[in-house]
Amino acid sequence: MATTQDYLAIDLGASSGRSLIGRFDGRSIHLEETHRFNNRGLPVGDALYWDFLGLYAEILTSIRKSVKSTEITSLGIDTWGIDFGLLDRNDRIISSPRCYRDPRVNGLMDAAFQTVSKDRIFDQTGVQFLEMNTLYQLLSMVREGSPQLDVGQTFLTVPDLLNFLLTGVKVCEFSNTTTTQCYNPREGRWATELLDALSIPTSMFPSIVKPGTRLGPLQRTVAEETGAESLDVIAPACHDTGSAVAAVPMQSPDSLYISCGTWSLMGAEIQEPVITAASLEHNFTNEGGVSDTFRFLKNITGLWLVQECKRTWDLAGNVQDFSSLTDKARTSTPLVSFVDPDDAAFVPPGDMPSRLRNFCKRTGQTVPESEGAIIRCALESLALKSRYVYDQLQVVLGRAFNTIHIVGGGSQNTLLCQLTANATGCEVHAGPIEATAMGNILVQAMAQGEIGSLDEARQVVRNSTEIVSYTPTDQAAWNEAYGRFQRVLAK
Repeated sequence: MATTQDYLAIDLGASSGRSLIGRFDGRSIHLEETHRFNNRGLPVGDALYWDFLGLYAEILTSIRKSVKSTEITSLGIDTWGIDFGLLDRNDRIISSPRCYRDPRVNGLMDAAFQTVSKDRIFDQTGVQFLEMNTLYQLLSMVREGSPQLDVGQTFLTVPDLLNFLLTGVKVCEFSNTTTTQCYNPREGRWATELLDALSIPTSMFPSIVKPGTRLGPLQRTVAEETGAESLDVIAPACHDTGSAVAAVPMQSPDSLYISCGTWSLMGAEIQEPVITAASLEHNFTNEGGVSDTFRFLKNITGLWLVQECKRTWDLAGNVQDFSSLTDKARTSTPLVSFVDPDDAAFVPPGDMPSRLRNFCKRTGQTVPESEGAIIRCALESLALKSRYVYDQLQVVLGRAFNTIHIVGGGSQNTLLCQLTANATGCEVHAGPIEATAMGNILVQAMAQGEIGSLDEARQVVRNSTEIVSYTPTDQAAWNEAYGRFQRVLAK
């Protein structure tokens, strides 16, 4: 039997987290889940927080369970981007991090533009404009005179804050740093001029490290709590999409990727940031990747629409699993009504079925009434928004793309994969499902010298997982539907 190196990936998403052991035998990786737990934003008064210490407790449980079954070489944590916490001068966490859906950022982009122009912000950061970005969260604290900024000594994004609790090391990892709109990718440093202009204290921003950096062993108290006496902590691509893209089994530069879950992130892998008038006009972002790459992409609201529909129906006592809802959508009439998945009405948690119906009503479309029609509307709209971004990518990058890789949990949705192929006219390859965890583990193995390059890592992915392909059909009907979808976006 081949000797394996066993790595632990702890993957935190906006709705759940889990830990997986990746057993690497030199050719392929076998994943074994050891712990799974829920996550969500918690409303407290008029604010929305993450249960950060609860997440930390689940991470300790993940380590404890994992080391019982095997000898772990190292662990890596990846999470969503944007959100952060501050440490005081005694390295104590000042407050649980706020959730990016917190209403404190409402109107803050326009407020920022009154001080620093949109063009200048993009020129310094190359990041798409989302009101939830770290920059505007920090600006909200400045405008409300938050005492946290008076006592905060160290800024850490969520995965960096967790790594600090495990190791005591205070750094920010590159891929997550680049999501903040506080980083200058041209110069490889914090965008201090921009931060200064918005009166955001710059002294609290720490050093930035690359994916694959060894942060150190577990702190003594953590090792004693978990039973993990000798375990390295490595920063993978700590942004979950950065890890997911590392595991996209691309073989051609003519390929795009969609990392599909709560969010659907669609883009291309490039070697240098593209900070141009065209990328600003189309609101693309340049986020850091593995091996000095950049992810040139756009955030699309993804399966959040379906997740919130299910949650609404569950709360009403109509409990169904996702596969049953997808089956109902599959048998519903196609290409009837569409929504813009990124409409502001869909951002907060709440009664998503009513919001989808209301959008269709106010845009003069047939209103979907049944559960299947509502889910079909959401999935077709997501596929058509992918077509919209696909067209923009080709224009901005001046290149043609003929293949799309869908990775992550959304790659399990066979209906969505086929709809995406139909909408874009591209061959779609789906898998791996566990791209984020696999990418996390691959970067750890690269850091340990077990894998020599990103190309080698992607060959490991192809050796480890089944890729399912989808060929586009019904092109005439979908091209007509895309014209209607564009008119909906213009309303």
